[in-house]
Amino acid sequence: MLEVKHLKTIIALENTGSLVEASESLYMTQSALSHQIKDLEDRLNTALFIRKTRPLRFTVAGERVLKLAKSVLPMFTNTERDISRLLSGNAGRLHMAIECHSCFQWLMPAIDVFRDHWPEIELDLTSGFSFAPLPALKRGDVDLVVTSDPQVLSGIHYEPLFSYQPMLAVSHHHALADKAYIEPEDLSDETLITYPVEQERLDIFNLFLDPAGVSPHAIRHAELTIMMLQLVASGRGVAALPNWALTEYLEKDYILAKPLGEDSCWTTLYAAIRIEQLEMPYMVEFLKDAKASSFQQLKGIKIVN
Repeated sequence: MLEVKHLKTIIALENTGSLVEASESLYMTQSALSHQIKDLEDRLNTALFIRKTRPLRFTVAGERVLKLAKSVLPMFTNTERDISRLLSGNAGRLHMAIECHSCFQWLMPAIDVFRDHWPEIELDLTSGFSFAPLPALKRGDVDLVVTSDPQVLSGIHYEPLFSYQPMLAVSHHHALADKAYIEPEDLSDETLITYPVEQERLDIFNLFLDPAGVSPHAIRHAELTIMMLQLVASGRGVAALPNWALTEYLEKDYILAKPLGEDSCWTTLYAAIRIEQLEMPYMVEFLKDAKASSFQQLKGIKIVN
């Protein structure tokens, strides 16, 4: 009567606390998820959670199914991974480079899960600020690059992770604080605080400023997101960052965030991988873990259609 997909759905509902977020984490439409839940409740002849509560609350029957899911699903996952290891051998390397410190927020939980299940894989993680990570990937120096700036390189595949909205962070007292959205010309007199990478690798330039032919008055660099936002909050400039990287600071009312353009800019974060490694079982598993972790950890992101 119960199927593995039902158990995965119950776990997703507990992890996210809502039907909308659960559907995103499962890469399903909300309608399809609702239909699946109704089918399960019809099979069991009982409700599994209390409607219109946030976070979602399970009934006694739902708690029992949740307990079963937590017990059984790890056994399925471990068995699948054990078989994958048998097929792929016991050696491997996954050296990663990221182009944004904010990625640690969701990437580290994915790495922790991966390390537990693939202890024989040599893991390494570095920032891509000090070198050009995509050419390094092509050379074989690294095995995966997290980037929002895909470049056409032979032998490189870009796996979409999720879509996000770049936003402009400003202080509460900034002249732009009352604007509904930011126009490129608004930044012509501003100090723009960015990560220390080439301009063409930054969303604010390649999606917003460069197409409009606008340059900021000055550019200031900071390596850490918190350093950038401290400068923003103190009125030293403005910074363009992903919406999910700003969530914590917006909830604390530390800064304000404004959309870039009247229609808002959206872009996609990718995992760049050499094509010959794309089908390797441990790479497949890591990408699965990374996508799942991003939708569990981050707010405001979307599934890539």
